[in-house]
Amino acid sequence: MRFLRLLLLLAPWVAGAAVPVADEAAARLIIVANADDADSLRIACHYAEKRGVPAGNIVALPMPAAETITWREFVLSVWQPLQDELVRRRLIDGIAMKASDEAGRRKYAMSGHGLSYLVTCRGVPLRIDHDPALTGAPPLVDQPEFRTNRGAVDSELSLIASGNYNLNGFVRNPCFLGEQPNFESAQIVKVARLDGPTAADVLAMIDRTIAAEHTGLLGRAYVDMGGPHKQGDSWFESVARQLQEQDFDLEVHREGGTFPRSARFDAPALYFGWYATDVTGPFTLPDFRLPPGAIALHIHSYSANSLRTATQAWCGPLVARGASATFGAVYEPYLELMHQPHLLLRRLLQGATLGDAAYYALHCLSWQNVLVGDPLYRPFARSLAAQWAERDKLPVLLQPYVALREIRRLQNANKPEDALTLARSEQKRQPSLAVGVALAQMLAEAGDRPGAAAALGFARLLPANRSDEWGLLRQAAVMLADNGDAVRAVEVYRNLFNAQALPDDLRLAWLRDAARTANVANNLNQAVVWQRQILDLETPGAKAPEGSQGGH
Repeated sequence: MRFLRLLLLLAPWVAGAAVPVADEAAARLIIVANADDADSLRIACHYAEKRGVPAGNIVALPMPAAETITWREFVLSVWQPLQDELVRRRLIDGIAMKASDEAGRRKYAMSGHGLSYLVTCRGVPLRIDHDPALTGAPPLVDQPEFRTNRGAVDSELSLIASGNYNLNGFVRNPCFLGEQPNFESAQIVKVARLDGPTAADVLAMIDRTIAAEHTGLLGRAYVDMGGPHKQGDSWFESVARQLQEQDFDLEVHREGGTFPRSARFDAPALYFGWYATDVTGPFTLPDFRLPPGAIALHIHSYSANSLRTATQAWCGPLVARGASATFGAVYEPYLELMHQPHLLLRRLLQGATLGDAAYYALHCLSWQNVLVGDPLYRPFARSLAAQWAERDKLPVLLQPYVALREIRRLQNANKPEDALTLARSEQKRQPSLAVGVALAQMLAEAGDRPGAAAALGFARLLPANRSDEWGLLRQAAVMLADNGDAVRAVEVYRNLFNAQALPDDLRLAWLRDAARTANVANNLNQAVVWQRQILDLETPGAKAPEGSQGGH
């Protein structure tokens, strides 16, 4: 009765809003929320409203508040009431039996389901702890590391319409590399999660995803290699090739470790990398934000062991910084059994939804993996040609990145003169640092050093307000100095150091470059000021200078 009352309360909350006509997938999508969590209900209703999901498709169940639960709690509060309700609604075609399995789940004779996706909301438990009392049955493979029944709630729910299965180890995913649906894959329920450190983060993720779908994904691409296994790096090499073939302005980091905080990292619409325990590099800069619709995947064990932190592991911090989609593991998954990034990207580039692409790229279910994001999201629903034709309607700060892709497209088509002409015209039409750097690179490669410096002369006028552009500004300063304009390079550095939030490690590293550049520019007063600031920062316990005015 409590469940039915909740549905009646929720219906007007959603139905009273201006709901667009639900498309076929939205009409068959089920949203699962925690009935005892107001934020969980709010997220469910917001998503339903924005995506045109019928209000009656929200299933609200009383559940534990913890992210980690026992198998008994999972069966009693999530699996069994949800399965029974979906069968009652005839969204799952199953006949109940009197028997139960060792975990207490009712046995059903299953023959299919009618769900497009199942979406769990923040407040629905994230993972299930290992229960040694349930290890009697041998796992799928006879290896000690797979003699476990711990796993992701969402991964278990993928099999809610498949009948009972062995709890220990994993179950092969019939959607993996599945080009066409078949009987086996049709039994799988594709599950995604709307979750993050705060409810506000999740609501913003929903809105930013839909906004990005209307414009098409805008920004640069970043690939972080140099992990501990060759197989993983081969995946990321494939990712880099695909991104280059799709004409994205691309940054690839092949050295050990991850992208350093000093790296250029503006507008990261696509990020694929490994291998660090906790969020690091440019993601840790003050107020760092990803652009709307950003897809970010970082491979590491336990990368999603909690989604309620903005500083630990990866998935939670990425959502907090604006990611629309991320992927992770709630426990140790082992590399081969994680979402494979090259397969995920391949499917997305073919126009698939996030939900379909994630299951195409995942080897197994009843395991540790979780997809965080809107399963209906199609990041590449709009082509580059369509974006380019309507670039004036795009967000002003992201328009330059469509120009960058068009420039790269011309370069990849072996039309360097056309690319150069376009870069010049775009920079004249709407000056931007991103296109300015690309233009300067082309001119420098052609031997026109004065032209390269001139293309970046305006950089001295730009404030360093956004942390995601600090690395780009520093790149402009280096390029100005390398192409013979140390005077303007000094001005760019000065603007960078006037950013009050610039961390000490970046300030110190860039001060050293800046002091050398000031000497080349014969600006000895500025060089002396910066050398003093270097000494202050190198002195243990010294307070970093708040600015760098003086010595002009």
